[in-house]
Amino acid sequence: MKVIILLGDGMSDELYSELGNKSPLQAALTTNMDFMARHGQVGLAYTVPDGLPPGSDVANLSVFGYDPRNCYTGRSPLEAVSMGVLLGPDDVAFRMNLVTLKPHGSSIYMQDFSAGHISSAEGHDLLETLQKELGSSEFEFHPGVGYRHLMVWRGGKDGMTGTPPHDITGKSIREYLPRGDGADTLNNIMNHAQMVLHDHPVNIRRKEEGNLPANGVWLWGHGKTPKIAPFREKFGMTGAVISAVDLIKGIGICAGLDVISVEGATGYIDTNYLGKAQAALAALETHDFAYVHVEAPDEASHAGRMDHKIQAIEDFDRQVVGTVLEGVKKFGDYAVLCLPDHPTPVKLMTHTSDPVPFVIYRGGEGEGNGASSFDEAQAKSTGLLFKGHDLMRELLS
Repeated sequence: MKVIILLGDGMSDELYSELGNKSPLQAALTTNMDFMARHGQVGLAYTVPDGLPPGSDVANLSVFGYDPRNCYTGRSPLEAVSMGVLLGPDDVAFRMNLVTLKPHGSSIYMQDFSAGHISSAEGHDLLETLQKELGSSEFEFHPGVGYRHLMVWRGGKDGMTGTPPHDITGKSIREYLPRGDGADTLNNIMNHAQMVLHDHPVNIRRKEEGNLPANGVWLWGHGKTPKIAPFREKFGMTGAVISAVDLIKGIGICAGLDVISVEGATGYIDTNYLGKAQAALAALETHDFAYVHVEAPDEASHAGRMDHKIQAIEDFDRQVVGTVLEGVKKFGDYAVLCLPDHPTPVKLMTHTSDPVPFVIYRGGEGEGNGASSFDEAQAKSTGLLFKGHDLMRELLS
C-alpha cells in the first residue's frame, strides 16, 4: 500500500463575520478536500499534547506518528539537522529570525517577524556579516532559508525561556525578551546584532527599494539534539519528505526518511505547489510513504492576511490535493491523510492548541462517515476523535 500525508500548515481557523460567519476552510473553494470528506473518514485530532507549545515542531511530530512527549527537545535542533549542522551533546541550537524592529518612544516594537519575507540571498549576506562580527568558537551563525536562520551556542545554556516572534507582531519586545539562565547572553547578542545590521548594504538597498530592513535578530525555539526512532523501524515503511521548511526536513532526516528538494518551494504563497505534488508522486514509485508539507496558509495567518490564507488553501487544494488524488490512482492500493498541523487564526496571528480536522481517504466513491465537506464544523459533527500521533496507526490499519 502507498501512504501519503498532505499537510496544509495552519489551515484550521475560527469563524469570521466578514466571511459570512465561516472559517477560511469553509469560505475557500476546496473541491478536492470536500470530495475526500464525503467519501472518507473525517474527524478531529489533538496534535498538541497538554503542556507542550502549539508549534509546527510539536504538531508535525505528532502527524508523523511520534508522541512529542517522548522525543521533543525544541524546534531549532530539528532545523540544525536539516541544515547539516552537527550538535554535540552539550550544544544548544536556536532559531534565529531576521526581523524588523521599530523604535517608538522609549520602546522597541516587533514590526515584522520575517523582515518583509526577506530573500534567502539577502539573508545569507547578512548571516555572513553576523558570523564575521559576532561569531566565535562559542557562537556560530548559520544561514537558512528566507528569514529563518540558526545560531549554535557550543556548550551553551538551555534553561531560558523565549517567545516566537510571530506571537508579538506589533508589540513592544521588552516583556518578551529571553528570560532565565543564559538569557543575558542572548539579549546581548541580539543588541549587538542590531548595531551590526543597522547600516548593512543589504538593508540600505532594501530601504531604497521600499522594503522593510532586517535590522534585528530574534532568538527562540532552542534545544539540544533530539532522539527520534527510525521511521522504517517504527512503521515498516520507507518514505520521503517534501517541504520548503528546515524544521520539517529535519524531522524527516532524524526519522531516516529521504528529503526531496523542489525548485521554487518558498514556504509562502508563491511556492511551487504543483512541483511538490509531482515530487511526492515520483517518490511513491520507489517508496511506501510520502509527506507533503505546505507552509503557505500558516505564513498568511501570521501576517494577518485573510486574502492570502484563502488563496493558499485554494491553491493547496487544487494543485497539491487534486494532483495527488489523480496521480495516486495508478498505485491501486493507497491511503491519503489530509489535515493541518495546528490552527493559526488570522485574527490572532499565532498558533493555538485546538484540535484540527482530518480526513483519511482510501480511494473510490464509497460512503464516508457523515461529513459533507472538509472543515472544522463537519469534522466535529462526526464525533471521531484521535490523538495526533495515533493517526498514523489508523492510516495504516
